Formats: sequence, structure tokens, C-alpha cells
Amino acid sequence: MQQVRLSEAEERVYDAVAALESRGQVPYPDLIAQEAGMAVDDVHQPLHLLTEKDLLHREDSPMAGLDFGPRWCARQMA
Repeated sequence: MQQVRLSEAEERVYDAVAALESRGQVPYPDLIAQEAGMAVDDVHQPLHLLTEKDLLHREDSPMAGLDFGPRWCARQMA
């Protein structure tokens, strides 16, 4: 299987999403930024790039009327 190359920022964001999920927390952008030690504005580009690489996927709020913004879920790296 081909290894996907990630920038440092992408790796930090992916690791943050995976860590939040492993603790049962919802990976919203503000929590991802906090976990990754980055500014919220700095996580948007890595989130987009990781989605294009099919390592993350975006899910909208599952509860109608309660939109806390998108959450990001990690796909398992093989």
C-alpha cells in the first residue's frame, strides 16, 4: 500500500482528531486546534487537505436544530 505523505501541520491535525476520537470527544475545529496546539484558523487548510487525501471526512451535526458546526472524523490509516 502506498504511504501518504503529510505535512507537519496535516500530521498534527490528523493526530489531534484521532486523539479526540479515542477519548470519546467530538472533533470540532476548535477542539482540534487546541489538541494540535494550533490556532483555529490554522487548522482549516490541513482539514481540507486531509479530506482530499481521504484521511478525514466531514460530518454535519447529527441532531436537527443543534448545529455546532462540522465535526471531522479520522479514517484509519493502513
